[in-house]
Amino acid sequence: MTTTADILNTSQTSTKASSKASGFSSLTSEDFTKVIISELSNQDPLSPSDTNALLQQLSTIRNIQSSIDLSDKLGALVSDNQFSSASTVIGKVVGGVSTDNSRVIGKVVSVSKTDDGIFLNLNTGQQLSMKNMDGIIDPSSLTDDEKKLLGLL
Repeated sequence: MTTTADILNTSQTSTKASSKASGFSSLTSEDFTKVIISELSNQDPLSPSDTNALLQQLSTIRNIQSSIDLSDKLGALVSDNQFSSASTVIGKVVGGVSTDNSRVIGKVVSVSKTDDGIFLNLNTGQQLSMKNMDGIIDPSSLTDDEKKLLGLL
């Protein structure tokens, strides 16, 4: 006898190979139909389940999973946008507060994307979190004395 759990497990196993979807979002319409048929065929004929309630519950669970998947994708999009924005300050002089709460200033030589966020790598060897940056200066607007103080000459 096939149960709903068997169908879900089979569906998720076969879907994992082809995509990164998880839970109910990985169900195809064919899998969804198998779940409904399995539930209907395994119910007690003398006390049938409310199929509308079952469909509503499955639909609600699928909508929740879709919302979670959408949220994850939006988070990835925001992260990619931040990385792109950070790359525009390469070559600029930036200032801010480092992770150890000290003041840093330097020319951005590269950008790093980590699990903790986007970091600007400075010519001083320090890193500055993009979210802690509080100033940007175009080096061409600096005097030679200012460039020497910053270690840019």
